[in-house]
Amino acid sequence: MMSTNHDREERPGRKPVIVGVDGSDASIDALRRAARISSALGLHLKAVTAWQYPLMFGTYVPDVNWSPEDDARATMETAIDGAFEDELPQDMSTCVRKGTPAQVLIEESRHAEMLVLGSRGHGGFAGLLLGSVSSACAERSHCPVLIIHGDRAEPSRTAVGDR
Repeated sequence: MMSTNHDREERPGRKPVIVGVDGSDASIDALRRAARISSALGLHLKAVTAWQYPLMFGTYVPDVNWSPEDDARATMETAIDGAFEDELPQDMSTCVRKGTPAQVLIEESRHAEMLVLGSRGHGGFAGLLLGSVSSACAERSHCPVLIIHGDRAEPSRTAVGDR
């Protein structure tokens, strides 16, 4: 089980690397990459998950014991466990906020050095190269945005050095 500092403040004067996490493979790849970047730059890593109440159509009534916020926290924990197993980054916190993913991440970007996202998350069409959240964040973020295409193989160090 993960043991991060939930909703902890970052070090004063140092902006964090923010990563959007929705539990998709692309967001888990983005989480791994953001951890490497934040470590290399000596910056705090902040994993962010957004949640909202679903739109109601018709007469459907959700289970009164169901909590979308609890689901979002469980998604975050599962994603972090999947990304890091037992080797969590040293300087990492998590944040689960109410709102649409794009809205929450754009707001978080106001206080970030960089925003890292998977190219496609849950929701949307698997064939799209860039999801609506990553597209909105790339357009409106207050910091640089790195969009990770998780379905592509990472180049080897040799291949990069030969270019």
